[in-house]
Amino acid sequence: MELHDKKIIVTGAAQGIGASALRAYVAAGAQVVAMDIDVTQGEAIAASATAKGPGAAFFIRCDVGDRAEVDAAFDAAAARLGGLDVLAHIAGVHRHAPTHDVPDETLAWLFNVNVNGTIYTNGAAYRHMPQGGSIINFGSESGLTAEINNAVYGASKAAVHAWTRSVAREWGKRNIRMNAVLPYIVTPMYARFRDALSPEDLAAHDKATAEQIPLGGKFGDADTDLAPVLLFLASDGARFITGQLIPVDGGLISVR
Repeated sequence: MELHDKKIIVTGAAQGIGASALRAYVAAGAQVVAMDIDVTQGEAIAASATAKGPGAAFFIRCDVGDRAEVDAAFDAAAARLGGLDVLAHIAGVHRHAPTHDVPDETLAWLFNVNVNGTIYTNGAAYRHMPQGGSIINFGSESGLTAEINNAVYGASKAAVHAWTRSVAREWGKRNIRMNAVLPYIVTPMYARFRDALSPEDLAAHDKATAEQIPLGGKFGDADTDLAPVLLFLASDGARFITGQLIPVDGGLISVR
């Protein structure tokens, strides 16, 4: 899908879905700013994508849970890009916690990055989109359904869903469309989630995955299954779509 000269920011671009999105946008001709807290990996991903072209990417460090750092990074990115058309806000964190005794630091960390980070980055993007644009947030199936061992993370993503739908209604008047993608994709975060499960819980998780995902019985691939959706949502072809929660999950949510 053609995104020639679209001006895009991708948060969480140093690995996983963020890196996949960055590569896809540059390959479609976009000018992209990669943001992450991992400077070494973020710069490497941006340089690698630029070498392949035809678009280009450069890196700016940004902790999405720090409002001042977000504002400064977005100002710098928009100045270098000459504006902003698309924000793909992919940065997020996960940590397993016992639901009967959630540590305060875990609760604060998850909500600061996943919820505050969404609000901070979306607000910064809004200020640089006077002509309108597309904001793509990242929710989760965990925020829609009852999921064992994942309630705290799910609560943070449910907040992202509510924010996305409510703000889409408000910002549509500025021709800013806002949607949230709910991926079931293999990522480093997912690998860490699996590592935190007991052998019994992991076996139950894998059994449920095989039974409940109609298309293939497993999590999807970021490059082949998710990146094309992110390209579409960034493109003018999605100009009349806003306020939607869009599962990219092999049918898990719709048919369970």
